[in-house]
Amino acid sequence: MKHLTLTSALCGALVLSGLTAGPTSAQEKVELIYSDTVQETDRRSTILREVFSTCLGDGFEFKPYFGATLFKQGTELTAMQRGNLDMGALAIFDFYNQVPEASILGTAYLFRDYDHLRAVYDGDVLDDLVAKMEETTNIKVLAWPYIGTRHVNIRGDKKVMTPADLDGVKLRMPGGEGWQFVGEALGANPTPLAFTEVYTALQTGAVDGQDNPLPADKQMKFYEVTNQIILTGHLISANVFTISRQKWESMTEAQQAKVQECSIEFQKALDASTIQQEAELVEFFKGEGLSVYEPDKKAFRDHVLEVFRNSKFSKDWPEGLLEKINEL
Repeated sequence: MKHLTLTSALCGALVLSGLTAGPTSAQEKVELIYSDTVQETDRRSTILREVFSTCLGDGFEFKPYFGATLFKQGTELTAMQRGNLDMGALAIFDFYNQVPEASILGTAYLFRDYDHLRAVYDGDVLDDLVAKMEETTNIKVLAWPYIGTRHVNIRGDKKVMTPADLDGVKLRMPGGEGWQFVGEALGANPTPLAFTEVYTALQTGAVDGQDNPLPADKQMKFYEVTNQIILTGHLISANVFTISRQKWESMTEAQQAKVQECSIEFQKALDASTIQQEAELVEFFKGEGLSVYEPDKKAFRDHVLEVFRNSKFSKDWPEGLLEKINEL
C-alpha cells in the first residue's frame, strides 16, 4: 500500500512538473531583459516604459536596465549573442566588426533631414542589408527610433565655422572605430569615453567637447560644463531597436506580433518626442548662457563626405546603396 501511494505521488509530481515546465506554457509570462546606456530618467527610458512596456501587456515581463548598469556601452550585441541579454537599443557602429557593410548607415551627412531618414528606414531600400545584419549577428531588428541630430558641443569661446576650426579639439566620441572615424572626419581629435563619464570629463577638461543630439545634452546637463553648441547636424541618428534571435524564436507567432507592434509604437512615440524637444531646446540652451549657432554646413558636409569616400569604410558599402538612399 505504501509502495502504491509513493508511486502515485511520484507520478502526480511528474504530471504537475510537465504541466508547468517549458517556455510554451500558456500561463507563463515572456521575460524580456533589456539594457540601455541612457539614464533611467531620460525621456527615452520613460517612453520605453510608458509605451513599449505598457503596450506589451500582462503576457510579458519587461525588465529594463538603464545607465549601462547591466552591460557597458557597445557590449550589448555580444551579450545578446551569448544569450545573456534579450533586447537592446544598439548603435549602427555596434555591427561594424561583424557586418562592415552596415557602416554606410553611420556615414555623417548621409541623411538630409528626419523625413529622409524615415523614408530610408521605413521603405525597402535597406532590406538586403538588414537581412545580412540579422543573419550574421543572430538578432532581429524591430524598429529604428529617431534619437536626434548630433551636433558638436564644446568648452571655450573659439568660434567653429569649418572643420579646420576643430583641429586639436579633444572631442569625446563613443568607443569603437566607426565612431572615432566620425570625429576625425569632423576635423577633431576624437577621444573614446563612456557616455556616463562625459560630464566629469568636460568638467575637468579631460576632453574639450562632445557630440550628441540636443535632448541628450539637456538630459545629461552638458550645458553646465560647456560654452557653445555648433549646429553641425552631422548625424541624423536612429537607434537599432533589437531582440536576440534566440528569444524571438522562443515566442509564439502571436507574441512575436505583439512585440513587433509595440516596437513600432515605441518608435512613433520617441520620434515625436525627439522632434518636439529639438524644436524647443535651442532657446533653452541660449537661456543657459551658451552660444548656439550654425557653422558653414556646406564646408562641413563637403569635407566630411570626401573623407568618408576616401576611407576604408566606403569600400564595404553595398554597391549602389548610397545612390538609392540619395534618390529617396
